[in-house]
Amino acid sequence: MDAPLWTETHAPTLAELPQADAREYLARAVEEPINLILQGPPGSGKTAAARALAREAHDDVDNDFVELNVADFFDRTKAEIRDDPRFSHFLQGQTAFSKQYRRGSDQRKKYKREWSKRDMIAHVLKEQAGYAPSSGTYKTILLDNTEGIREDFQHALRRIMEQHHRTTQFVIATRQPSKLIPPIRSRCFPVSIRAPSSAEIATVLERIVEREGVPYDADGLEFVAGYANGDLRRAILAAQTTALETDEITMQSAYETIGAVGLTEEVETMLDAAETGQFTDARKTLDSLLVDEGLSGSEVLEEILAVSRKRYQGADLARIHRLAADVEFVMLEGTSDRVHVSRLLAELGREA
Repeated sequence: MDAPLWTETHAPTLAELPQADAREYLARAVEEPINLILQGPPGSGKTAAARALAREAHDDVDNDFVELNVADFFDRTKAEIRDDPRFSHFLQGQTAFSKQYRRGSDQRKKYKREWSKRDMIAHVLKEQAGYAPSSGTYKTILLDNTEGIREDFQHALRRIMEQHHRTTQFVIATRQPSKLIPPIRSRCFPVSIRAPSSAEIATVLERIVEREGVPYDADGLEFVAGYANGDLRRAILAAQTTALETDEITMQSAYETIGAVGLTEEVETMLDAAETGQFTDARKTLDSLLVDEGLSGSEVLEEILAVSRKRYQGADLARIHRLAADVEFVMLEGTSDRVHVSRLLAELGREA
């Protein structure tokens, strides 16, 4: 999908969040900033809610709101983290022994030991929290997708929260709050972001399509809302795809188009690359599906199985189903979708 995503261009304000109870709690957090845990299923709007809170709370949101996806650290190599322009200036000279020191040419230039990923993210987070707010009296740091972080980093996070509690509000978004250690949970107010109902999703879609000037009828919006099954992000992307394909959203156009949301061609390209051992290319396509298209890991697995049933038979098809079942089981535990779907792709290319 080359057009700007509606999930970004029509990001909701606090008043536009479909969950009334969450709206109330977040409105209070604007007046009395406290640490929050936003908990709810994938696609329910946790990240959108945190961004809406920040826009409401800060006059200079570009500088006083920091968004860190935990997967940006723990799903990547240390070299990738060091090279990321968002983090490199924090980590310069901090993540390895100096070359001169290792060669023995200058014993005085002894940099810190080689850091673990935990050290890296803790250092970046501490530096971000240490900056004075640009406007107002505090800033907000969102830690997204925190269900996969290790306990050792959580203890480091707890210390940072304690050190900067006067000037920094921490918002932790997770689909599995039980993975958080008690000291963090005790320092945050929990806000449940439940999956919106079909009626609430239809209301959100109506607001978006009216802003876009797309012709629609109520049956078409209800069909898209029901198709999404409580996943607001999926509903918005499905509505956008229908509008781009047919210039309208009606029952018939949505029914005929939503099958295309499966992105069959991209999945086939990804599987082709995996089978031939081109894992890097396969993972780039996976990242596009997860990040650019906004699909969840479960949705990507559904697409992989749909394509697999057309291209494999017998033992090969059974193998794909076994791998997908293993991945689905592990993802339900709250760990990284990217890592585990990547494992399936790696298995496909094992004999390449």
